Amino acid sequence: MVGYAFMGAAHSQGWRTVGRVFDLPLEPRLAAVCGRDGSAVRAAADRLGWAAAETDWRVLIERDDVDLVDICTPGDSHAEIAIAALEAGKHVLCEKPLANSVEEAEAMTEVAQQAQQRGLVAMTGFNYRRVPAIALARRMVADGRIGTLRHVRVSYLQDWLVDPAFPLTWRLQKPYAGSGALGDLGAHAVDLAQYVAGEPVAGVSALTETFVRERPVLEGASVGLSAAGGGALGQVTVDDAALFTGRFASGALASFEATRFATGRKNALKVELNGERGSLYFELERLNELYFHDQTEPGVSAGFRRILVTEPEHPYLEAWWPPGHGLGYEHTFAHQARDLVHAIAEGTAPAPSFADGLQVQRVLAAVEESAAKNSVYTPVPVTSA
Repeated sequence: MVGYAFMGAAHSQGWRTVGRVFDLPLEPRLAAVCGRDGSAVRAAADRLGWAAAETDWRVLIERDDVDLVDICTPGDSHAEIAIAALEAGKHVLCEKPLANSVEEAEAMTEVAQQAQQRGLVAMTGFNYRRVPAIALARRMVADGRIGTLRHVRVSYLQDWLVDPAFPLTWRLQKPYAGSGALGDLGAHAVDLAQYVAGEPVAGVSALTETFVRERPVLEGASVGLSAAGGGALGQVTVDDAALFTGRFASGALASFEATRFATGRKNALKVELNGERGSLYFELERLNELYFHDQTEPGVSAGFRRILVTEPEHPYLEAWWPPGHGLGYEHTFAHQARDLVHAIAEGTAPAPSFADGLQVQRVLAAVEESAAKNSVYTPVPVTSA
């Protein structure tokens, strides 16, 4: 694994757990984790359960005891590491968004498709597909339970950037992150919409905004600086929020909202689909529940009903706890690892593939292009009566 911070810890949890819960055709062994700071990565290896530590990802992918490379780094390094790993004969799992640009994602997808001919697997890490309730929603849509799709609504709201004193991290700098809330949260929103609907987004119209344009610089960071209040400030070069509408290939309409400025919202991902025969609704903060309305029922008794997604017949639940004993966020990474191990062992195409990641990247790029065209506006002065 390359990278060991928040997402690296989540992936490590999945790899440590998956073989203890599911019957797998192959046994994952945590061979080595890589990071630039030698002492920090060695401490992370001990804490997260990795057998060894490396400080150069190029050395990591040449190791004979490494068959799979799991990329948990900022987006600016995804393409270089993934392409090198595939060319070195390794399977690859790469965190979302797949890359920082369509061009990088296209190059990654081309190499992945070539590598597939040599039996290699390349998967994009959209872990929310592995929430059992989301997987059940996809199954119900595919089974025709809501009929012809009319509307999809997705919002992903967080508030961790509200404080203007929050420092200028890599997630707020375009060269490293590619985009802001759009790539961080909007990528999940777009992938979930396309996954559950079973079809791609074909067009968008968008607005984006950066509310806090300068932030305090972390010590030792090399960014463009300005002096303010005795401290060094650096420019925020990504969006804080993105709002866009879309149309699916079938003509169904969609709306998306992604922000890290929704005060009081910690990890509020919500998905709703409306069809001619019914509707489905899910929110991440009620992760074990899916709400379903059957439009074919008589109006006197119809309405949204809660499905508690904890039955052994529900996706992924056969290996876990008795009905009613819910799962959490961390379990999605064990499910992701399970699906990837099966794809490797069985030689099947993984989902989501790099091609799926590229499709999301194209939608994100279209959002940025549309927002740039829609960015000119004249604020209306506020006057008191």
